[in-house]
Amino acid sequence: MKQIVAGIVAHVDAGKTTLSEGLLYQAGTLRKLGRVDNGDAFLDPDALEKQRGITIFSHQAHLQYQDLDLTLLDTPGHVDFASQTEQVLSVLDYAILVVAAPDGIQGYTRTLWQLLERYQVPTFIFVNKMDAVGANQAQVLTQLQAHFAEGCLPFANEMTSDTLEAIALQDDQLLDTYLATGKVVPAKIRQLIQGRHVFPVYFGAALKLDGITALLDGLNEWTQPKQYDSDFGARVFKISYTEKQERLTWIRLTGGTLHPKDVLLGEQKANQLRVYNGTKFTVQPELTAGEVGAIPNLTGTHPGQGLGAAEEAPQPVLQPVLNYMLNPKANELDSCLAALRQLEDEDPQLHVFWSSRKQEIHVQLMGEVQLEILKQLLQERFDLDVDFDEGSVLYKETVTQAAEGVGHFEPLRHYAEVHLLLQPAPAGSGLTFATDCSLEVLAKNWQHQVLANLQAKEQLGVLIGAPLTDVKITLVSGRASNVHTVGGDFREATWRALRQGLMMLMQRDGCQLLEPWYRFRLEVGADQVGRAMNDIQRMNGRFDMPDPADQRDVTVLTGTAPVSEMQSYSKAVNAYTHGKGRLECIVDGYRPCHDADAVIQAADYKPTADLENTPDSVFCAHGAGYPVPWNQVPEMAHVPYVYSRADLEQMA
Repeated sequence: MKQIVAGIVAHVDAGKTTLSEGLLYQAGTLRKLGRVDNGDAFLDPDALEKQRGITIFSHQAHLQYQDLDLTLLDTPGHVDFASQTEQVLSVLDYAILVVAAPDGIQGYTRTLWQLLERYQVPTFIFVNKMDAVGANQAQVLTQLQAHFAEGCLPFANEMTSDTLEAIALQDDQLLDTYLATGKVVPAKIRQLIQGRHVFPVYFGAALKLDGITALLDGLNEWTQPKQYDSDFGARVFKISYTEKQERLTWIRLTGGTLHPKDVLLGEQKANQLRVYNGTKFTVQPELTAGEVGAIPNLTGTHPGQGLGAAEEAPQPVLQPVLNYMLNPKANELDSCLAALRQLEDEDPQLHVFWSSRKQEIHVQLMGEVQLEILKQLLQERFDLDVDFDEGSVLYKETVTQAAEGVGHFEPLRHYAEVHLLLQPAPAGSGLTFATDCSLEVLAKNWQHQVLANLQAKEQLGVLIGAPLTDVKITLVSGRASNVHTVGGDFREATWRALRQGLMMLMQRDGCQLLEPWYRFRLEVGADQVGRAMNDIQRMNGRFDMPDPADQRDVTVLTGTAPVSEMQSYSKAVNAYTHGKGRLECIVDGYRPCHDADAVIQAADYKPTADLENTPDSVFCAHGAGYPVPWNQVPEMAHVPYVYSRADLEQMA
C-alpha cells in the first residue's frame, strides 16, 4: 500500500474536523460517527476542544482505504492557533483544504493557501456544506480559480472532456498530446497534482457523509508517494505532553529507518517509538521513511528541527503581534513561569519573556481567543488561576537608509574591530546576514564568529528597543590580533557595531518604527455602512468601497487597519449590529507605524542606557581599557571605513 501523510486545513467552522471524522468512519477506522457539537469527535479529544467546539491542537489519525495507507493530521482552524498549523505543513505529502460553500473564500483561507504555496504542498480541495441554502457549485469553483489558481478543477470518478482539456491546458507538452489523442495519461495527472499545477476539487456535505467516498477515491487514485533517501533523516513538527507529563517529540521520517535505542541527539536515544491514532498508540519495532511517530522523553527538540540528514524547516511566517503581561496571585510567580515554559515548549510562537529586574512575565500571542485558551490551560493543567493585562501590540524596527557601523572591543589583552554595512531589505524578509570581506583582511574563523554572533540573540532597534527586522547586515571589514584576540571579543565588537550603525542612522532619521496591520473583512447591515466607514477611517484604516450596484441587505467592507486600533473593534461591531455583524481579522504583516512619534515618546527608550545592547566601544591606552561613546567611534576606529557618506546615500 502506498503511504501518504495528508493534513486537513481550513478556516474555523468550515467543517474540517467533521470531514476528518467522515473519512475515518467511511474507511472503517471508526465504528461510530462523532460530532464536534456533541463533544465526541475522534480528533478533538482534549477537554478544551470539546468545550469550545474548535480544534486547538493538531492530532493524528490513521486509515486504510483500498491501496491507500493514509496518515491524517488534523490542524487548528482558528487563526489564533495558526502557528500550530504552520508547524505541520513542512511534513505533509498533501493537504486537504476545506472551504465552506456558503462562506466562500475567507481571509484566513487565503492565508492558508499562501502557506501551502510557501511550503509547496500539493493540495486537494473539499468544498463542504453543499447542502446549505444558497450553496452554488459553479460560483465557488469560479472563486477558487480566480483567487487561487486556474488549475482548481472539479474531479469525479468519470472525468468529463471539459475537465481533461482543462488539465491538459496546465502543461504545454500534455496539451499537444491531448489534442492529438484526446487522452490524458493518469500518471501525468498525478505529476501535475504533485507539482501544484492541478488542484482536484470535490464537493459534498461532510456531516451527511456526502462526497466523502469520492474524496477517498480521489486520494487513492491521484496521490503518489515521495522517493526517500536511504540515510536516516526526520523532521520534528510538534511537541506535546501527556497527562502523565511525558514529553513527546513528534517526527516525520524523511529517509532511512529508526529503531529503538538509536542515538538521535548527542547521547539521547529513541527509547520507544509510538504511532498514535487519536489518543491511543501502538509501540513499533521501527519507523520507516515516510512514517509519522512520537518519541517520549527526548529533551532539546523543537518544531521544525531536522534530525539526521533532514534540514531545518523554514522559519515560521506567522508570528504573534500582541504582548500581554501576566498578573499572578501571590507566591505563584515561579509556578506560572514554569508552566508557561512548558506551554512555550509545545508552541514556540508563544514567546515567554521573564524580566528578573522587573519581576514580570510577558507572553506574545496572536489574539484574544488564544489568550482565553491560555488562561484555561493554566487553570486546568497546572491549577493556576491567573489574569493578564489589557495587552499591547508588538512593534518592530527597521532602517530606511544605509550605514556602516563600527564596533571596537579592546580591554587589556583583548582585541576585535568589526565593520558592518546595514541596508534596508524587503518587507517581511527579517534579518539577513552576509559577508563581503577579504580573507586577507579578516580570517575565515573570525568572519564565521561575526555572522554567528549576529544570529545568537534577538537584535533590537534604537527607537523603542523593539526587535529589528527587514535589514541586510553585511560584514565588510574588521581586524583581529594574533596575540590578544579571543572568541568573545568578536561577539562584543559585532553587537556594538550593529548598535553603533543604528545610532548613526537614528541621527539621520534613517530608523523607522513598524507596527502590525490587520487585513479585515467586515459584514454589516446596509444601514450601518456609514458608521462602519467612519470607524475604519478613525482607526487610520483603509477600505475598498462597496459595489453601489450591490443591493443585498448585508454589505461587506474589506481593507487594512493597524492592529493597535482594531484589536478590540469586534465588541463595538457586536454592539451596533446587535450581534448580526461579523468581523474577521488576519494579520497582514508589518507596515510603518501610523502614530510613531507618540509611541516613541511613550516608550522613552534610552539606547545608550541599555547596557546589554550598548552602542559604545572600548579602546585601550596606557595599559587600560576605556569606554568611547558611539558618536566618537568613527574618528577612533583602527580600520578605515569601507564606504563614504556618498556611497551610502547612493545605496539608499
